[in-house]
Amino acid sequence: MTVKLRRIYAIFKARNLEFLRDRASLSWNLILPVALIFGLSFTFSNDRDSYTVGVLQSDTKIEAAVHPFLETHYINFVAYDDIDIAMQKIARHQLDLLVKFGDTPKYWINPESSKAYFVEIALLQSELPTVNIIEKQQIEGVSVRYADWLLPGILGMNMMFSCLFGVGYVVVRYRKNGFLKRLRATPLTSFEFIAAQVASRMVLILLISTFIYTGTHFILDTRMEGSYFTLFLIAVVGAISLISLGLVVSARVTSEELAGGLLNLINWPMMMLSGVWFTLEGAPETVRTAASIFPLTHILNSARSVMLDGATLGDVAPSLLALIVMSIVFLAIGARIFRWEQY
Repeated sequence: MTVKLRRIYAIFKARNLEFLRDRASLSWNLILPVALIFGLSFTFSNDRDSYTVGVLQSDTKIEAAVHPFLETHYINFVAYDDIDIAMQKIARHQLDLLVKFGDTPKYWINPESSKAYFVEIALLQSELPTVNIIEKQQIEGVSVRYADWLLPGILGMNMMFSCLFGVGYVVVRYRKNGFLKRLRATPLTSFEFIAAQVASRMVLILLISTFIYTGTHFILDTRMEGSYFTLFLIAVVGAISLISLGLVVSARVTSEELAGGLLNLINWPMMMLSGVWFTLEGAPETVRTAASIFPLTHILNSARSVMLDGATLGDVAPSLLALIVMSIVFLAIGARIFRWEQY
């Protein structure tokens, strides 16, 4: 047993040193997610669901006293003095509504715009006297900023690319340049080699993710309602599942080009459907069902539940169980079909 652990540790150490000496890859894994988080959180720091209404007038300054509609909250009012430009923006859905006040008030909307429908209701409602026919109750709470919601997605995306390409692409390269063929002449087994690859990539990605999360959390003051231990456990189990998936792709592939194509074939649907950039709450049931087959979906759903809603370990247990089952299946397939030589 001790001899096996020594062999695994030797491969584990060698792979870590190889990655750390590759300054370009190390810098990319650190800089890209940080730049995305800060850039996107700054770009979308305002309300993403706000409406934009054009006001046709010669003056660039909009006076709210002109009409009650101009005092409506969550609407961005922009002054236009050229009706042709404003009409073009309405046609392209860049403006939700165009209005002109004065002796003969008018407004223009695009009937194909869903946001225009609600802005029109707000405009027409401002013309009517206030009538309380429904009891009003208010609920207070701190809003979830886009940076809070985005952070798990960016960390998960970085983990996905690092795990799949950092293992799948590297193993194929080892096979192509004959490194695996030389390893086969040693007592090292395929299981020991795969175990060392999983351990190496898991340690590296957890260190990088922890560094990125800690920095962005303190600088942007992102939300954290749950347990750090639960979040760390999600990261560990999620990393193992993604690494195992990468090993399945690289188990027999001998071409780096084919490996890159297969990995991208997995990466992009997973990134689009797992909720990295947007939520799937309003998506069709078939899309949400298809997304559940991806490990990243379970990782992000669990992480956001812990960070934003304070979910406990019991709450995310079903997702963790799904990730564990996926890891076992992927590792079993990878070890079973693993090939040392190129041909």
